Parts: sequence; C-alpha cells; structure tokens
Amino acid sequence: MKDVARLAGVSTSTVSHVINNNRFVSEAVREKIIAAIHELNYAPSALARSLKINKTRTIGMLLTASSNPFFSEVVRGVENSCYERGYSLVLCNTEGDEDRMNRSLETLLQKRVDGLLIMCTESHLPSIDILNRYPSIPSVMMDWAPFEGSSDIIQDNSLLGGELATSYLISRGYTRIACITGPQDKTPAQLRLDGYKKAMTTASLPVLPEYIVNGDFEFQGGYNAMNQLLALSQPPQAVFTSNDAMAVGVYHALYQAGLTIPQDIAVMGYDDIELARYMSPPLTTIHQPKDELGELAIDTLIYRLANPDFDRQTLVLTPELIERASVGEVV
Repeated sequence: MKDVARLAGVSTSTVSHVINNNRFVSEAVREKIIAAIHELNYAPSALARSLKINKTRTIGMLLTASSNPFFSEVVRGVENSCYERGYSLVLCNTEGDEDRMNRSLETLLQKRVDGLLIMCTESHLPSIDILNRYPSIPSVMMDWAPFEGSSDIIQDNSLLGGELATSYLISRGYTRIACITGPQDKTPAQLRLDGYKKAMTTASLPVLPEYIVNGDFEFQGGYNAMNQLLALSQPPQAVFTSNDAMAVGVYHALYQAGLTIPQDIAVMGYDDIELARYMSPPLTTIHQPKDELGELAIDTLIYRLANPDFDRQTLVLTPELIERASVGEVV
C-alpha cells in the first residue's frame, strides 16, 4: 500500500479509503490510485486486514464426508447462507477419523475462523481441550445431541420424524412394517427407531425383532438390509428406511428381486434429498429442512459472536411428511 501511495503521490490512508470505499475521494485522485494499483499489480492483504479488525469473515466446518447426498445438500445450504452474509466457508473432511478431526479442528481454530460448525460422527467427540483453548470462537453442533461443551446445538426432531413416518404407513393399512435403522451410535438413528417403535406400540402392532435391521445410512447398507428382509419366511408389507440414501439401496434390491413399489412392498424414506422426487416411483419421505438447517446454523454463530455470554441454545427443527408414490394403500 505504501508503494501504491508513493506512485500515486498520495497518503496511505487515501489509498485505504479508495480500496475500502469508506470515505469520499475526488475522482481524479481515485483514478490515479487505481492506475497505480494496476501498474503494481497490488492486491490488499486479507490477513493484514483480519489482524487489524480481529475478524476473518470466515466460518470453519468439520464434516465426515459420505456418499449420502444429505450432507452435500446441507453444505450447500451452509455455503449459500455464508455467501449471503458476507462470509467464506472453509470445509474440512474428517473421514470419520478422530485424530484427523482434532488436527483439522486445531488448524481451523489457529486460522482464527470467526465461528465453527461441527457435523461429524458421534463415535468421536471433538477435543474439549482444543475448544477450550479458543474460548472466543463460538461453535455450533449440527444434528448432534450428546456433547458437554459450550456449543449451541441444532438438531432434527428425529423421534417425531420416525413416529410420523411409521404412523403414515399404518394409516395406509400396513401392519407388517419393517425398519432399516441408521448406525445406533448416532442419536438421530436411535431416535428414529424409537419413533418407529412408539408408533407401532400405539397402534397395538407387534414390533418383531427380525423386522428391525441395522443399516449404516449409506446406499449399500439399505441394499443389504432389504435383501435380509426379503430372505424372511414372511417379508414385510412396508419398510421405513431411516434415511433416503438407504432407500435408494432398498429400491435396487427390490428391483433385482422382481418386486414392484408400492404394489409388493411400500417404501418410506427420511431426509427428502433432492434425488427422492426423481426416483421411480418418487419416494414418500420425511422432509428435513436442509437449507433452513444451514441458515439457522450460520445465524446462530453470528448471533453468538455478537452475544458471547448468552446461554447455550438447543434448537430443534420440525420434520414434515412428503407424500409421493412409493406408499400405496392396503385395501
């Protein structure tokens, strides 16, 4: 900036006013400064600016990447919300590895991101010691319940969602309903299963152990679980899959078995990923407001930056049933 000021014959503060457009500078002087900037190929230092104002206008996000499209749709919502609010997003994939998660966490915090979003596996919790070394940097846990830190938490009401999905199948006349669960080390997966059991019990329908098959929230997991159900002496009439990615695997298993949806077996999903409406038949599912999840996470971080002493919040998003063609009616 001093070089630009020297070449343009002005003060460094005048150069700063032109770059930041925060004070009136005559058009003639502005043109001289812009010409000097182009001649010297000058670019302002974001690092220097962040040190001066003690803000980087960046948000860090820790995420365990997956073939499940749900995560990419959440990230898209987060990134859009960051952009609309003048922030940049730095994304770190933890690959479900605890050491990699904590190294990425340390890196993001050392780079002085303004806030941190964490959406990883519950089997590995982020290091409280690392988070406590940077008490001024707020964090938000997305869809993650058991955590002892000071983070705000945003989560889906998975118990209600599981109950809503199963109750809908019951209302359509299905009685032999199976559940393909997510991994039971994840609270949302546990709660969706609990919602399934609650709806079945309320309707006085038996919860058969062989009708509950553990999955992994991935395409292959749904495929394997459906084949396990088809091998039973009495397969179910309907299947509640705890996310849409596994429902894709279920569709493939039923296709290979020569069965038709919903005439032979009805399928209910969870998440309402974009692919769900384009499946054949379009998937009946439980909608998770992914854009709203991203927007709420960013707004919670920004609010926390302005109000660091406000009590920790747990914000719960309400799921919604989306009726399509993968569930019929038993007559």
